[in-house]
Order: sequence, then C-alpha cells, then structure tokens
Amino acid sequence: MKIELPNQPYRYVTENSQECDSETAFVLTSQNEKYLANAKENNAHSIIKIAEIAHLFGVDKIKIVGITGTNGKTTTASAIYSFLLDLGYKAAMQGTRGLFMNDEVCEGKTLTTPSVLNTYKHIYQAVEAGCEYFIMEVSSHAIVQKRVEGLDFELKILTNITQDHLDYHKTLEDYIYVKNSFFQDESKKLINKDEPRAKFNFKNAYTYGIENPATYRLMAYSLNEGSSGIIQHFQEIVPFTASLHGFFNLYNLMAAISATHLLTGKKLEEVADVVDNFAGVSGRMEQVCAAPNVIVDFAHTPDGMQQVLNALKEKELLVVFGAGGDRDTIKRPLMGRIAASLAKKVYITSDNPRHEDPDAIVADILEGIEDKTNVVVELNRKKAIEMALDSQEGEEVVVILGKGDENYQLIYDEKFPFDDREVVRELLNLN
Repeated sequence: MKIELPNQPYRYVTENSQECDSETAFVLTSQNEKYLANAKENNAHSIIKIAEIAHLFGVDKIKIVGITGTNGKTTTASAIYSFLLDLGYKAAMQGTRGLFMNDEVCEGKTLTTPSVLNTYKHIYQAVEAGCEYFIMEVSSHAIVQKRVEGLDFELKILTNITQDHLDYHKTLEDYIYVKNSFFQDESKKLINKDEPRAKFNFKNAYTYGIENPATYRLMAYSLNEGSSGIIQHFQEIVPFTASLHGFFNLYNLMAAISATHLLTGKKLEEVADVVDNFAGVSGRMEQVCAAPNVIVDFAHTPDGMQQVLNALKEKELLVVFGAGGDRDTIKRPLMGRIAASLAKKVYITSDNPRHEDPDAIVADILEGIEDKTNVVVELNRKKAIEMALDSQEGEEVVVILGKGDENYQLIYDEKFPFDDREVVRELLNLN
C-alpha cells in the first residue's frame, strides 16, 4: 500500500519493499526490516524509520486509546466509541469490525490491529475528519510485532487474560507476558482489578472491578432484562442500565464507562446516562430469533464460551460449535469439556478449518468430553445448525458459537459465503 504525503522530498511512502521506486520511500518497521535490502534493490527514494514520520500523520493531534485482552476488546471499544459520540465528541474506532468514524463505516473487517502504516493512515483520516479520539483494539500479535510503535496512547485498557493464540505464543506464560508488556510504561492505564494475571506499572494506573476494591467499583448489579448496576468512584455513586446480557458484559461496560470518564472528565452521571443507548455489537450475544430462541456469539476460546454459556445457565442449551484450524490446538478439548458440562446437547461441527482436516479438529474437541451421550458430530455447519433447530423444544435455547458476525467460512485459502445468522433465518423461513 502506497500512501502519498505532500510537501516531502519523496512523493509516496510504503511498508512493502516491492512497491519501492525513486519516488517512494521505504518505511522501516520491526516487521519489514528483513526486506531492507530488497527495498534498496528496487531503488527506494530513501529509508525512513516509522517513528520519524508519525507526526506527518497527525498521531500527536488525537487522543489514542488502545484496548487489549483475550475477550471483550471489540465490545469495550464499541461501547467507548458509542458513549463518546453520544456525549457530543467526534471519534473513530479501528478493530476487528473495521474502521468507523463519526458513526459511519469507512472500511470493512480487517485484522484486529492492522500494520503500523495502515493504522497511521486511519489516524490521519480521523484527524482530517475532526476526530478527537481514536479507539483501537490491540492484539497480542500486534504487541509482539510492534504494530503499535510510534503511537503515544492517551489510555491503555486491559480487559482480561485467558488462553488464546497458543499456536503463536507457544505457552500461556509467554502470552500473559506479552499482554502485560503493553502496560509497563508510565502512560495512563485502566486495568481489570479482578484479573489475577495482570501485572502493570502502577504509575498512572486506574482500575475497575466487581469482586475487588478498585478505582471504579460495581457495588451492585442485576442481569434481568439486560443489565443494570451501581458504580462507585470515590464519593460518587451512580446507577446505569444497559441492553447487554451476561455477567461478562458487566466488565465490558465497566471498562467503557470508566474509560470514557477518564478520557472526557465529564461527570460520571453524564457518562452513565448514555450507556443504555449502546445496543451491543453484531454477533456478540446476538439474538437472531426470540421464538424459537436462537443466539449467535463470537466466543471461540474456553473462557469466552464459559462466559456466554454461564450467562444463559438458567436455560436448557443446545450448543453448536467447532474450532478454527491452524490455530491453538490446546484449547480444543477445554472447549469440548465446557460445552458438554453446560449444555443439554452439543453439536460439534466445522468452524473455519483452513488447512486442517476437520475430522482431526473434532477429534481434539472430543478428547475433552468423557460422556458423549448427548454429543452429535456433524461437519456440515449448516446441517448441524439445522439439527439443533429441529430438536429444539419449549424454552430451550440454541446457541451457535465461534463465528459471530463473520459472513464466510475459511476452507483452505478460500472464503465461502456463510453467516450463522442468515443460515438460521433461512432455516426458520424468517427472511
């Protein structure tokens, strides 16, 4: 991707050595330094370090908020974005769902955290649009690969640390270390006080929590008809209501309310007043149909699954799920064990198998299930969903996990159209 920068000795900048020429400078990052020789071979105008051009993209003219954690990044980012807009600020958000700016979709889904230069480009667009805040999800891969270098964060947020991406990080200890490394500087940070694995620099640190004393503490809550709670911040005690379901979403809401309060300096009561306007995120605890009751969620980690299924534990659950191929294999039996322990019936199917044999993925999941009496294996995801819907009775809830609002299935290198929600609507003749 070439980006044109006016009033510079070069005309364009790029991270891709193949795009270099006499008009194009090569932006050197931690990710692409091994291609430096290739950039020179292609007659790059010059070699520039990423930090040297940060100011050209206006990264110093906007307040950047970075959110990391295993689960909850997207919902927390979306809630902060929503609250800021409702409070009258201009804001942009970059993450799994794409790039959003002042309540408009600017780009579709992408990596959780794009390349450095892509993020810079998005920040430049946000500054040009008059945005005061840039909210971004920060993945563990991005931290390791330094895809956030050159960015000064106004606020860093930790949601939680549970198991994921061990195909990349190899050990849970390494994954925990990477997540925590984001919080070792003296910048302002907001930490989930109930996360026992969190290790951070106490300088400029604020906390939120439910179980433990924190800067922002949830004193009481209810999960009837959505959620509601009472937050205590020193002497301030403020109630809020929200349409989001599930205990885990109380943490996402607490992080978003606390962050918005820290960022804006508004009264906590003013922030709490706009919480109920946030309708949640597509594909996260999304009710596709009320009768029969069908819920779709993105949960694809053991902790994520447990949180979603626990949120529905008053109901009898028929759970449809699989696991992604070419990804952390250690979590698969854990996911199987959780599903079998919390569901009345389990339908194990394909997720995004990528280059892996779907049968092998299912075998890994089944290793975690001792009693397979109420387990059905059906690799065809549409057929598995249909089987769950056909067997659903009375107040039972069909819960389809793993893909959320994804509208494709990845088999080898091909993307095939597939949206769990659309499949449900088609099977129930709701379209």
